[in-house]
Amino acid sequence: MELRQLEYFVTVAELASFTKASEVLHVSQPGVSSQVRKLERELGQDLLDRSSRTVRLTPAGDTVLPYARAALATVSSIRAAVDELSGLVRGRVTIGTITSLDKDIDLPGLLASFHEAHPGVEIGLTEDGSESLVEALYSGRVDLAIIGRTGARPPGITLHDIVNEPLVAAVGHQDPLAGRAQIGLEELADRALILLTTGTGLRTAVETACDAAGFRPHAAFEAADPHMLAQLAGRGLGVAVIPASVARANATEVHLVDIVRPRVHCRLALAWRTEGPTSPAGAAFTAHARALLPEAT
Repeated sequence: MELRQLEYFVTVAELASFTKASEVLHVSQPGVSSQVRKLERELGQDLLDRSSRTVRLTPAGDTVLPYARAALATVSSIRAAVDELSGLVRGRVTIGTITSLDKDIDLPGLLASFHEAHPGVEIGLTEDGSESLVEALYSGRVDLAIIGRTGARPPGITLHDIVNEPLVAAVGHQDPLAGRAQIGLEELADRALILLTTGTGLRTAVETACDAAGFRPHAAFEAADPHMLAQLAGRGLGVAVIPASVARANATEVHLVDIVRPRVHCRLALAWRTEGPTSPAGAAFTAHARALLPEAT
């Protein structure tokens, strides 16, 4: 039994897909499948049900999975302890980020400066929605994530706020709201809204605020890029609810209207697991990111 066999099995089980696992592991799909088959032959049991498009655990696989995770975590802890003694920072760190990342956050610069300081660390980057990134933190698929913050802090996750700015209504210059400086959120109850996709922190913030105001937002258009939302609003297709900085960046196309009663904010945060094994690379990147991205007020 080899560690890589356990690693491949755990990754396939968590992603429910050999294809997705091969992408994360940077190994060909036949290579992943072959190693899992070897593990199954050694144990004398099928661990994965491959009969449908979604890979599922068999009863034997469900039993083996927590032990496989524990074995991998133990090896990671051993390597971390040895690295601490030798003062080395090596290995791999995986960063998660929302797709609608604030343009004021220089993520490429953050990654480049970390690589310069720690050339022995391999860096991975993945994009997803905030909810999926929190799940990836829990499972250990990512070490640190930049997520949209809404509501209570997820249990077991530490947050470091890095962005806090108001959301505004952005409308085309011919829209009836273009002559207004501010509006109450309830005035958008009957308007076609242009919003970020479901699962993003900004979308959740808007839906939560609308629910508190007594209405359900009508999402006429959805997009992953807030600048695209502004462009759609500029063409008269509805009211985009976006961060103020995005509206100002698209001022030639849209008119910015402050949303009051209540004010709604866009909050982004660095997020990492509070407890559990942390590799030296993951700990080093977390410290690096916190130093370069000061906490928002």
